[in-house]
Amino acid sequence: MDEKEQEALKKQRERRKRVQRIRTGIITFISVWMILSIVLTVIMCVKIISLQKQIDVLVGNYDQNKKVENTEAGVQNDDFTVVNSVTDSKDNLAEEGDIHKVYLTFDDGPSENTDKILDILDDYGIKATFFVNGREDEESLAAYKRIVDEGHTIAMHSYSHKYSEIYSSLDAFKKDYEKIQNLIYDTTGVESMYYRFPGGSSNRVSNAHMSDYIKFLNEQGIVYFDWNVSSGDATSQAFTADELVENVMSDVVKYKTSVVLMHDAKTKSTTVQALPEIIEALQKSGALILPIDENTDVIQHTSIQQ
Repeated sequence: MDEKEQEALKKQRERRKRVQRIRTGIITFISVWMILSIVLTVIMCVKIISLQKQIDVLVGNYDQNKKVENTEAGVQNDDFTVVNSVTDSKDNLAEEGDIHKVYLTFDDGPSENTDKILDILDDYGIKATFFVNGREDEESLAAYKRIVDEGHTIAMHSYSHKYSEIYSSLDAFKKDYEKIQNLIYDTTGVESMYYRFPGGSSNRVSNAHMSDYIKFLNEQGIVYFDWNVSSGDATSQAFTADELVENVMSDVVKYKTSVVLMHDAKTKSTTVQALPEIIEALQKSGALILPIDENTDVIQHTSIQQ
């Protein structure tokens, strides 16, 4: 074999090696790409399953929250009739020149926001009504006393505020009622005469007819109050302070007597922020801001069907 033939054979071998390297590289690339694709597909499937579970939980929570929010908004219970009480009666519709009586009410306290609200009310010389739950820590007991000592109305909003417990039976409701009334009396010396049902008297949560609970309160000489103006702070929707003000002011102008639903729970910092502007707007409109007492027109959502 001469030199030229050897050179040609050498080049042929090198060419075969290059082809083999390219082929190996392509096979390796395709293999790695396929493996990565499988791994990424598995990861995506796992994430999709996880996200679906989270969505299912969120949807379930949303449905439950909407159920509770609807009770806070006074939605009709199929067992009751939402009547034209003072809430919607023609006698309560405001006309030009009428003086608006506005009752600011706060549910679900006490909390650290209760003291902040009391400070604001004191700054403006305003009295309000607090529908309290049962808490026996030192700060809460001090808040009950402060509410009474500063001339506000302390009212009952159940002890536990647990719908499943309070509305499980009339006996359970009675025990909860006695517990919150006794706590208020033992702490402040005041026998509270006013009650607000968790979720309002038209709630959809109760297992028993609300008429049973209403009759029980009537027998105790207790007046229950709902509301005809809502600030919107009961819902999960994150209203701004300005929106809370607008929600209140757009409705109080409709009525001679307005009972305004607000909350002083620990999560209601936006309510605290909105309160000064609400008070100033009401004062500018000439409204009287009052605490609930025996002279207050009763605002109720439901009527017991005989």
